[in-house]
Amino acid sequence: MSTTRIETVVIGGGQAGLSVSYYMTRQGREHVVLEQADAPANAWRNHRWDSFTLNTPNWQSQLPGAERHGVDPDEFMTRAEIVTYFEDYARRFDLPVRYRTKVNRVERDPVRGEYQVTTSGGDELVARNVVMATGLYQTPKIPSLSAEFPAHVIQVHSDGYRNPQELRPGAVLVIGSAQSGAQIAEELNEAGRQVFLAVSSAGRMPRRYRGKDANFWSQRLGLYDRIVADLPSSKAKFSGKPHISGVRGGHTLNLHQFARDGVELLGHLRGVRDGRIVLAPDLHDSLTKSDQFEADFVKAVDSYVEKAGIAAPPERLSSLQDGFMQPLTTELDIEAANITNVIWATGYRFDFSLVKLPIFDDDGYPIQTRGVTAHEGLFFVGLPWLHNGKSGLIYGVGDDAAYVVQKIINDRRRSSCQQTKARSGITSRFGELQAGAATTGVGAGRPEGRGRGQSMVR
Repeated sequence: MSTTRIETVVIGGGQAGLSVSYYMTRQGREHVVLEQADAPANAWRNHRWDSFTLNTPNWQSQLPGAERHGVDPDEFMTRAEIVTYFEDYARRFDLPVRYRTKVNRVERDPVRGEYQVTTSGGDELVARNVVMATGLYQTPKIPSLSAEFPAHVIQVHSDGYRNPQELRPGAVLVIGSAQSGAQIAEELNEAGRQVFLAVSSAGRMPRRYRGKDANFWSQRLGLYDRIVADLPSSKAKFSGKPHISGVRGGHTLNLHQFARDGVELLGHLRGVRDGRIVLAPDLHDSLTKSDQFEADFVKAVDSYVEKAGIAAPPERLSSLQDGFMQPLTTELDIEAANITNVIWATGYRFDFSLVKLPIFDDDGYPIQTRGVTAHEGLFFVGLPWLHNGKSGLIYGVGDDAAYVVQKIINDRRRSSCQQTKARSGITSRFGELQAGAATTGVGAGRPEGRGRGQSMVR
């Protein structure tokens, strides 16, 4: 066990932690990044399926200081390309990342105001600042009702899914139709698997509209600049993202097209009883919400184009209805449907319990303002809606990282200035005491005043 003193500890070596380290390194600030994995890009390397592709185009997939030249800005990075990009980034800027280092506790000394960061190896780092950059997607979320499925049914979270070949022969039930669920369901269907998809209320975005990518229009509409106060509720920041894909150059994912291609759409999963899956009769309601999400987006783009006078050719998107032709199934016999695999595309739980300070709201989300907490020196970076709609994306994490690093620098300067003023005040007071001593003769060689004079000026 060892103790190390350092100015700043960054916990997490993903896109947020590396971005913070980049700015700290540029400013010459002492720091270290602690990453529990053995290499950068752990989330992309070990927690995504083989064919995974970013849904954000290349122009939105660049870390600060590392623009990707010579690539099509409207193409999409594959999982392997993301991993290589992160590896090169850490190497190129010589970022001080300490791998295979898991943090167990972050505490604060109430007297000194310093933070004690304890690792699983028993080492302790004492720091003025701690930046939490562990992200929000930490633990795969699988409902307790998963225990109700028969033992022969293989269950895996989307976090652990890799490819169709690793699943058992037979049909697959995919639960959840936000980005991961919809993309995996499409891949399985194209691989010839019988797919049942329990649909959620996630919306749909057209990959391209009126000659531009949906994310181009989202930027122009100011959707990435929205803050939490602009959402219908604070919990909306945890909602599933609309289904869309960057695979094969990017394309729209439409549940009605899924139905036309043979995917059996179902309502929300309610439970499993006596070998039968119990479902809510809300499929058509969810499809309506998905369709309306796209319609609202298209309407907003059309309005923007007209007001801004942009030369964008009019477009009429196809209006499919196939999903509404599917019955509202409320029960599904597992054996009769030959369902041998279940994939839970149900999101993640986040857990910041290693931070032993009262800084979290009722949802467990940190209470902060653009990453700055009420505890001096404690910051968060890389969370969805930390500051605005792009805070959780590669596209926006650099802005928040730069803000936090500048805050650290400013606080350090302010602290140094205050210390200088304090020393100046002490020196001034010391001079007054000396002057007073000289005036009264104390400490000026008179035997009766010598002892008192020494104690005054020590």
